[in-house]
Amino acid sequence: MSISLGKLGVWTFIDGYTASEALSFAKKLEAWGYAALWVPEAVGRDPFSTIAYMAANTRELVFATGIANIYARDAMSANAIRNTLAELAPDRFIMGLGVSHAPLVSDIRGHDYKKPVSHMRRYLEAMEGALYMAPQAEDQAPLLLGALRTNMLKLSAEKGQGAHPYFVTPEHTAKARSTIGPDALLCPEQAVLLETDPDKARKVARQHMETYIGLPNYRNNLKELGFSDADFENGGSDKLADAIVAWGDEDTIRARIQAHWDAGADHVCIQPLSPDGAMTPDLGVLELLAPNA
Repeated sequence: MSISLGKLGVWTFIDGYTASEALSFAKKLEAWGYAALWVPEAVGRDPFSTIAYMAANTRELVFATGIANIYARDAMSANAIRNTLAELAPDRFIMGLGVSHAPLVSDIRGHDYKKPVSHMRRYLEAMEGALYMAPQAEDQAPLLLGALRTNMLKLSAEKGQGAHPYFVTPEHTAKARSTIGPDALLCPEQAVLLETDPDKARKVARQHMETYIGLPNYRNNLKELGFSDADFENGGSDKLADAIVAWGDEDTIRARIQAHWDAGADHVCIQPLSPDGAMTPDLGVLELLAPNA
């Protein structure tokens, strides 16, 4: 893999920004020394078009999808996008793919949600065999999977270059590293919140967790890590809120990031939650944790 990915990046929704505001945000991250900006795909902008725009107007920041939904486009289109952005933004694009969740796929997109691992395998094999009649980039863009549990993690190392687990803990990072082996790329997401008051912090954490704890993929993964059904009730237990969101002062947040690195993460992408619960990222915590600070 030719791409040089530093140890700390940022995962955040940027659909609360206009396009020009999103670009300004990316330029701030680049100036602060963050290695990458991870852009999700949900019900907003097309992430790949957004990445092409931002990459064309920045110099060295790596852009990644975290995670693009395989039900949003067929395998041939995904392969074309991977090749196109590898050419347009050499060594600055990572394609993250995932199976999303049944409610988002079936209820919102109107597709039949299939068995996750077998469907992903077929999709990746179709990408490998897809016809692409345009100039090839000198180096192909890495492909990571939004993998949580054992079989998808194994597939991420077999058919891709590694995994991008979301809504996880350092304990999961250790499990993931053990599963995918020493050579595959491991880039977990970690929500962070610069708030030292426990009640205020857990209120924001529960707001952040609200959608995720209702999705079977995340619940099943957390159960394998020792959480129970009781931890998902009433917006999530204190134990779960504290495990999912690294809240507190600078040292506390840095210790959680370090815990992921110690557990085997190559790169940690922090999600900066705003203390007031806003959808836009907290610039204050990002400036505080900036590698170039």
